[in-house]
Amino acid sequence: MPCLARIARIRRKSTILAPAHLLIAFRPRIRRAQPILTANPLPAPFIVLDACVLMSGIVRRLVLRLAEAGVYQPVWTERIGEEWRRNASRIWEIPPEVMAEQWADMNARFPQALERDAQAYEASLRYSDPKDFHVIAAGLARRARCGLQQVPVVQVMTWNLKDFNRSELRRQGLDVYNPDRMLAQWWQEDAGRMRAAVARIPADYVALGREPEALAATLHRERLYRLKSLVARDAASAEATQV
Repeated sequence: MPCLARIARIRRKSTILAPAHLLIAFRPRIRRAQPILTANPLPAPFIVLDACVLMSGIVRRLVLRLAEAGVYQPVWTERIGEEWRRNASRIWEIPPEVMAEQWADMNARFPQALERDAQAYEASLRYSDPKDFHVIAAGLARRARCGLQQVPVVQVMTWNLKDFNRSELRRQGLDVYNPDRMLAQWWQEDAGRMRAAVARIPADYVALGREPEALAATLHRERLYRLKSLVARDAASAEATQV
């Protein structure tokens, strides 16, 4: 009996002195229901197309195809359209009525692209070229009026980067890139849609009344050097896969 009493005391003592982490380990685990997170996809970015981007028949056709594919949402103004039509008529000797038809076709294809009455948004601009305030203002107006709950991405596509003060645009929540850099970025994000749009460039070249040429030559002439490199790399990868 004394032995049994001693054993009982030892058991009680062992239970009392058992480390807390060992006791916790035996507690039943209660699984808590995890909240279901639904991500709201960001809308396609709004891209203000400067008049200089529209000047090239190749680049214009390419970027408008990408807009139709949903890669981005185009934005322009009557002033941008007027500048493009005037310069194209003068430089390429295209009749004004033909340019007017092309402008009407663009607005019919993208009825939401035209931004009106954006002049009030020029008041906050100081450091970019005043001649291009209207381009930046179009982006600011679109962001303010788009009606989206999430703040959209708004950028300017232009060849004239020197006329746009990037620091000023970023303070306004915008950014600016040339077509080559923006197209290369889109290729890295969505090669499928980019590949399909770029594949039609040789046909665009012929449609403009020119003799057929290699895609690489056209991209080089259009100063789309980054895009040309990505296309060449993609073609090489496809060939290696087939071997």
